[in-house]
Amino acid sequence: MSLYRDEGVVLRTQKLGEADRIVTLLTRRTGLVRAVGKGVRRTKSRFGARLEPFTHIDVQLYTGRTLDVITQAETVRAYGEPIVADYARYTAATAMLETAEKIVAVEKDPALRQFLLLIGALRTLGEGGHAPRLVLDAFLLRSLAVAGYAPALEECARCGARSGLRGFAVHAGGAVCSVCRPHGAVNPAPESVRLMGALLGGDWPAADASEERHRSECSGLVAAYLQWHLENGIRSLRLVDRSASVD
Repeated sequence: MSLYRDEGVVLRTQKLGEADRIVTLLTRRTGLVRAVGKGVRRTKSRFGARLEPFTHIDVQLYTGRTLDVITQAETVRAYGEPIVADYARYTAATAMLETAEKIVAVEKDPALRQFLLLIGALRTLGEGGHAPRLVLDAFLLRSLAVAGYAPALEECARCGARSGLRGFAVHAGGAVCSVCRPHGAVNPAPESVRLMGALLGGDWPAADASEERHRSECSGLVAAYLQWHLENGIRSLRLVDRSASVD
């Protein structure tokens, strides 16, 4: 039996048999891990509540033939309570978990950076200092960036020109100038593109001061850009509450 220990965020769970669960974790060192939590659905389970989505845990596992097995789990921080109590936060957090899993499944290298991004995003979302939609869009943009898919926002994605940017083309890689503008490019408001830059760069004062119409347009661009780079798309994005309120 090969034991190992890691930190992880619970991304999702699914039932296995009468009392077990398969738990999908994004871990600090190992990346994506699918493991069995034996007996965690029983009311007297020692750590069933610790193996719920949105929970940051310190976990010990042993390597199995097909799935690893969780032998210990200690909560580092439970983000679930403030998140599941609010629909906007819950849907945003669910989209974050799904995005993290899919990006790491495709791009193995940024697992650690995705883990750290996810921890930071869940903490920010739980604290409630910014609109859930802004936190989600910031996470999506940064996740794409660490996977090597950062959109061009201040220069043409095709020729590198820094002036005359007249459109945004998802399939071209971001902002495009009038000369390189391909068929299918859209014409977002400059403020919407600047909001994308603020979210990507962590300029929260600028992001929080943005107008609702620019947030909506920014979210549409971010969602389209994300779906373009992830072949199967993010199903939970359809459920995201797009309200701009902050609790």
